[in-house]
Amino acid sequence: MLSRKRVRHKGKLNLSKVFANIKAGDKVSLVSDLSFRRAFPERYHGKTGTVIGNQGKSLIVSVYDGGKEKKFAIQKIHLKKLSS
Repeated sequence: MLSRKRVRHKGKLNLSKVFANIKAGDKVSLVSDLSFRRAFPERYHGKTGTVIGNQGKSLIVSVYDGGKEKKFAIQKIHLKKLSS
């Protein structure tokens, strides 16, 4: 996992991630953006989940961990949409 961003990318807001068109039912990968507060534990970095719905500015993502379903409310900045 990355511990810091490159100097040229520090503090920059990636607008394509902020305005990403992610809907319920889409598959996403959990990738923490280091310039923002972490929204989930490090052990879920790189996991794949399914978007269930919205909760305020965040999206509810369902991830399977150890055979159990876990749900997280994560901002769009920390999600990467997977092509299906």
